Amino acid sequence: MSQPYQQQPGPGAPGQQPFGAPPPYAQQPPASTGNPALAIGVAFVAAIVATAIYAFILKSLFDEQTGEVTKISYASILVGALIGAAIGKLGGRNVGLWIVGAVLAIGSVFMGEMYGYAMIFSELGDGQLGSATEILTDHFGDMFKGWREDMGAMAWIFMALAPIAAFGTASRLGNR
Repeated sequence: MSQPYQQQPGPGAPGQQPFGAPPPYAQQPPASTGNPALAIGVAFVAAIVATAIYAFILKSLFDEQTGEVTKISYASILVGALIGAAIGKLGGRNVGLWIVGAVLAIGSVFMGEMYGYAMIFSELGDGQLGSATEILTDHFGDMFKGWREDMGAMAWIFMALAPIAAFGTASRLGNR
């Protein structure tokens, strides 16, 4: 005898795939990428190192004859990119960490500027004013006021580009 014809379930049958195909495997959510604590820690260390390098560059560009500092404002973009690279590589796709990197970048550039000027004042005073750290901590208000008066428009623009560079670098590296 012949077997009765069994109709396969068609499209839209509950719980079945069209024409009896097996159900697709459930896709696993992507694994969490990055280690936020490590990313912040490494970015913080990178910010401290970048601050020191920025300050030494600023001090080395001081001209005693004219009393002016030749600023390489592009250095602030490099500081932001360095911090953003640490955040992006280690933190992954975490927008909150990218924002932390941007804040660290602007703080690093600002403190690099302040410490660089403190080093210049320490050198000009032949040590009578104290070390750069003493000048920075004891006369921060006066230094900030003088720094703010010395800042030109382009310096403000490049200072604003530091967090943008940090965020952009972190997002590019974090989305890989």
